[in-house]
Amino acid sequence: MHFLQLSRTFLITIFLSGICSFLLLFPITGSTKEVGTSQAIPEIIDTPSSENVETKIPLSDLQRFTTVIDNIKNYYVKPIEDPVLLENAIRGMLAGLDPHSSYLDTEEYAELKETTTGKFGGLGVEVTPEDGLIRVISPIDDTPAQRAGVKAGDLIIRLNDTPVKGLSLHEAIETMRGEKGTKIVLTIIRQGETKPLLITVVRDTISAQSVRSKTLDENYGYIRISQFQTNSAEDMIRAIQTLKKNMEGKLKGLILDLRNNPGGILESSVKISDAFLDRDKLKYDAMIVYAKGRMPNSQIKEKAHPGDILNGAPMVVLVDGGSASASEIVAGALQDHQRAVILGTQTFGKGSVQTVIPLKDKRGLKLTTALYYTPAGRSIQAIGIKPDIIVQNLKIPATADNDEFKNLYPREENLQGHIENGSSNKPTSAKAGDKAELPLINTDYQLHEALNVLKGLVLINQNRD
Repeated sequence: MHFLQLSRTFLITIFLSGICSFLLLFPITGSTKEVGTSQAIPEIIDTPSSENVETKIPLSDLQRFTTVIDNIKNYYVKPIEDPVLLENAIRGMLAGLDPHSSYLDTEEYAELKETTTGKFGGLGVEVTPEDGLIRVISPIDDTPAQRAGVKAGDLIIRLNDTPVKGLSLHEAIETMRGEKGTKIVLTIIRQGETKPLLITVVRDTISAQSVRSKTLDENYGYIRISQFQTNSAEDMIRAIQTLKKNMEGKLKGLILDLRNNPGGILESSVKISDAFLDRDKLKYDAMIVYAKGRMPNSQIKEKAHPGDILNGAPMVVLVDGGSASASEIVAGALQDHQRAVILGTQTFGKGSVQTVIPLKDKRGLKLTTALYYTPAGRSIQAIGIKPDIIVQNLKIPATADNDEFKNLYPREENLQGHIENGSSNKPTSAKAGDKAELPLINTDYQLHEALNVLKGLVLINQNRD
């Protein structure tokens, strides 16, 4: 937590997600007190008041604006109230800037509180507007959307019988929300499919568990982070400590899975990066991430601290096109500092900063104000993180006995006239009906390759020693 000295104090919530990849929530002291109860408020920063900013608008532009308003009020097919007309004008101004700047009415402004708690209602999918339609950044792990088969990159064109074209993002999200147990049919265009897909999703209360862990091949750890929530860093550290305990301190390496992770809270992503970065061994002034923009004194610089929870053990980070914002911060920091090998496919490329500025009457303005950068000075915006090793998530079908290469490489027992072993300890084949666990290569090809790379890194380190 740090302070920047200026004239007025604002309370901030910072988070990154697929929709608002980097958000600063500034409730003005005295005018929007209830926003101060929002979850996960990591730091306080002073920001100059907009009242002190001199704005010059050409008179001819103002005259044109008022002329348009007069024409609408006098000649539109039905009467329009002034507040509605002006609010629509504000929405138009923001929508014309970029996909992430917008005007927030009272309901939308209040909903900002909901995004950082990790518990909310709906389908469990992160979306962003694209050419009047809705693009899926990623479904959240173990949610109705993921279970129904929604995938990162899907383009939603219809919600039940309602075309998405013509709806605002807020209207589309409100349509997707509903009571627990109710159904909604999504019409989706997916790359590689010849016709639209109809996917039925049953709404539920979303309470996402952001961190999961397991052991791979006895001495290798696997950590899955589905989104960056308030306590994700602490949960990850506990998971790693548990892995170490179960392996009696013999954790050889770790795979950090950030695939289809749309982002989350900035502070969480910084802490997670910091857990693996030892300041005393870093270049780039031990930087994790920084942001630059035109807003005075709003630049962010986050640096690493001493220590590495893995004590230098090798790491592989898994990413894909659904990895956005906070995920890209972690991947970019670990890549620039050569702390981990990044494996998978190119990430989403969401690297802009949105500042939410409160207006009167519990409304707000969400404005793109800066871009964030990796320690080496790379902007992620519209580019993303390119993996060190590009591996597509292939689907390799398993054969009946789960040995997909058996027919390619015959064994002695396959040769005609081979001598029988004669031992009673011959391996027995699985009985019909047995449900043997499929090999990793059949269930998750990218993870299978990540584990192979991690084992290679361990061998290289052993040879160096």
